[in-house]
Amino acid sequence: MNEKDLLAERFDAHRTHLRAVAYRMLGSLGDAEDAVQETWLRLNRSDTGAVANLGGWLTTVTGRVCLDMLRARATRREQPLEDGNGPVRLPDPVVSGPDRVDPEQEVLLADSVGLALMVVLETLAPAERLAFVLHDLFGVPFEEIAPVLGRTAAGTRQLASRARRRVQGAAPAPDTDLARRREVVDAFLAAARGGDLDALVALLDPDVVARSDGGALRPGVLRRGAVDVASQAIVFARFAEAAHPALVNGTPGVVAVASDGTPLSVMSFTIRGGVITALDILTDPERLARIDLGPVLGG
Repeated sequence: MNEKDLLAERFDAHRTHLRAVAYRMLGSLGDAEDAVQETWLRLNRSDTGAVANLGGWLTTVTGRVCLDMLRARATRREQPLEDGNGPVRLPDPVVSGPDRVDPEQEVLLADSVGLALMVVLETLAPAERLAFVLHDLFGVPFEEIAPVLGRTAAGTRQLASRARRRVQGAAPAPDTDLARRREVVDAFLAAARGGDLDALVALLDPDVVARSDGGALRPGVLRRGAVDVASQAIVFARFAEAAHPALVNGTPGVVAVASDGTPLSVMSFTIRGGVITALDILTDPERLARIDLGPVLGG
């Protein structure tokens, strides 16, 4: 094996981990793949002979690549998710069958990075997101993150702390009982199909938030409150021929399809205290077409 093949082999050993870092940083599976590829190109152009910890080096390089991509988005005036201000663009969901996460997705979702957490990450400034993701989710020391941001370790720590408060306030830890969460989702679907508004409201937190991303042609919306969200759920249930249970970012969710089998939406439910506190719905046809729904739809 020549030196280039050996380097490629060493890189491939870290590829899945780097995808996980990039996904949390960018919220896009396609962009995450691009970031990992760029990391590989930078590795090829670098002299890593003196690098003692290749995994750590690759992680920080991926973080730097993602930071550049996030800043480019800001330059293009792509708006992040906000509380009703501007369009709603949900992060890409990671969808698997209803019983278990695909082995290739296990590392991607190793810390149970639910869609609600990903939504909050979309609201962070690029530097805050980098500091939080690398330190809190992947344990990278602040001393190693600081040079990427051009800040001191103390300044980087402050960024992560600010981001942490935002995350804890907006995405508190959900219930952990998977079976119980599935029961709540099933009850929600049954009530929606039956048009039972009272039953739906009882399953929803009074301050529930529903975010829907319909893509460029159907701008996303954000709804708040149990009655409004329940009413919309009943309307939507009339259009869906079938709702297939799924795991969306490792938590119980649903893939709704039309009578001709065309996917209509991927829905992720955040459940806390036995009620639904957030509902994230991807209805963008272009993005749905890029998601492998075979394990859910039996294709």
